[in-house]
Amino acid sequence: MRSFQPRTCSIALRQSNFHLPRNLSTASGYSATASDGPSASEVSSAKAYCVDLLRKYDSPSYTLLPFIPLSAQPAYLAIRAFNLEIARIADHVSTPQVGALRLQFWKDNITRTFAGSPPKQPVSLLLASALSALRTESSVGLNKSWFMRVIAAREQYLNNAPYATLEDLEKYAESTYSTLLYLTLQALPLHSVTADHLASHVGKAAGIVTVLRGLPLLAFPVPPNHHSNSKGLGMVEQQRTRAQQGVVTLPLDVMAEVGLKEEDVLRKGAEAEGLRDAVFRVATRASDHLITARAMLKNVKKGEDAGHAFEHEDEEEHQYEQQQRGLESGSEKITQQNADVERAFGVLMPAVSTALWLDKLQKLDFDIFREELRRREWKLPWKAYLANRRRTF
Repeated sequence: MRSFQPRTCSIALRQSNFHLPRNLSTASGYSATASDGPSASEVSSAKAYCVDLLRKYDSPSYTLLPFIPLSAQPAYLAIRAFNLEIARIADHVSTPQVGALRLQFWKDNITRTFAGSPPKQPVSLLLASALSALRTESSVGLNKSWFMRVIAAREQYLNNAPYATLEDLEKYAESTYSTLLYLTLQALPLHSVTADHLASHVGKAAGIVTVLRGLPLLAFPVPPNHHSNSKGLGMVEQQRTRAQQGVVTLPLDVMAEVGLKEEDVLRKGAEAEGLRDAVFRVATRASDHLITARAMLKNVKKGEDAGHAFEHEDEEEHQYEQQQRGLESGSEKITQQNADVERAFGVLMPAVSTALWLDKLQKLDFDIFREELRRREWKLPWKAYLANRRRTF
């Protein structure tokens, strides 16, 4: 049986989300604004809505909620619920054009929420409340452009287009799951090079795993209900039919390297020649990111340097105190890094759920179609408790 073999250069790594069932409430059903800010009852209802959304459709994020500091939990719920709403758009629409309109709704939604006039939509109301609370504690707050980055990344692959390379898949994971972690760190509030660096690797691993988890669902989508009142919509029906035929979202360069063909996956499923090899290569990249994050964590605990530079440190969205950048060496830097990791650890807990899924995939010899891979992980609460207590994942 194959097992993950970290690359010798894993410390210098190169740089989902699977689609979820419909919810009864869709984002496009809200248009009114709350110009004076959401009321206490609206915030309470919005929080309940977001908790329920995570409980139904993002079990790991729901399970890991208690490890987020209480003051940051409303922002965490809003950020994760926002991700779910965006991820579910592809399942709600018949064509990419309609999906683009829904995404534009969310762009406008985020803009209005940051301007202080959120639409009366649960995620927006809870986010507005969290932003208001955070502004009283921090002069920086949450970064609007990171929300827009998530939307842009989803829009790029709205039609489930395959990733050209494994590096493209990593970039997608960075723009989605790593970015969700950056936002949650800001909600603590924490602006730390070390914490963001760890979040980048954990998010990339989580994003890659989410794409792998969704592969069977996209290759063999559940057929929708058919109605006879769609005659005359020829182009729309053609686009819908193509979407229903199934797609394989593994990176094309990996598929070429192992000789895997999309049509073989769509015809043979788990028996397609080269499928397990392709899944193994992609999963190994996710595992490499977790290995790198663990190595960084150990280095910081030992009072050593993280091991390699954070490649996204100079991006405009990453704002750090000038004195933090100037901590080049000595006990001051060690103390600051340890303090940052201590505060950030709850946000980095998706590393635990990601590692559990990768372990299960390895035990199943990288058979991505096994039903066990889509079940809720009953070990997660206990494993998360131990990881949080030991401060290691």
